[in-house]
Amino acid sequence: MLKECTQHGYFRAESCPVCGAQGRFLMNDRELDHLGRVMTGILRHFPEKYGLAVDERGWIELPKLVQAISGHHRGYHWLRVHHLVGIAESDAKGRYEVKEDRVRATYGHTVDVNLDLPTENIPESLFYPVTTEEAAIVLEVGLKPSDRKKVHLSRTAADAKAAGSVRTPNPIILAVDTRKARDRGIVIMQAGKTVFLVDAVPADLLRRHELPVDEAPPS
Repeated sequence: MLKECTQHGYFRAESCPVCGAQGRFLMNDRELDHLGRVMTGILRHFPEKYGLAVDERGWIELPKLVQAISGHHRGYHWLRVHHLVGIAESDAKGRYEVKEDRVRATYGHTVDVNLDLPTENIPESLFYPVTTEEAAIVLEVGLKPSDRKKVHLSRTAADAKAAGSVRTPNPIILAVDTRKARDRGIVIMQAGKTVFLVDAVPADLLRRHELPVDEAPPS
């Protein structure tokens, strides 16, 4: 469920994880899951289905988004801006960014956007999951986007394994040398709490990550 604490903001639990207050109820788990899927779909993939358009940087005005969702889904006649802000600000992966009266997805786009995300404090290694069949090819030709506009890298090998497990039970984890990448002028942006974006990664900056997924490489 989604609730709001007057002192510590939005949270997804029975009580505030900071102070233990019960908070104000905003929506149940079913509504939270469905609205999150709708919101993500509009911001990343199909704004036109709801009569909307993201701007160059991926933003949509929150009042317009509320109106479009409640207009298409009559069960959400109660929906207001603060409900969508709550979904965005309580998201554990950092999939959204809210600024003033606008919201955007920070990664995962199939629509054309030119994201202006942070490029500082990038870890010296990032990670990417591949299948056994893909590993040799990727290590030969490098990483390029497939169904998304950019390559999505993970902060840790464990994060990459979790992402890759959607496609294969035991993904092979590749490590990206981000220091060399940035020395070559390759721009890497931090999109979510564990997700980083890059246009492509040359093959010579990739290697198999041989350590257990819960161990980081030496810095």
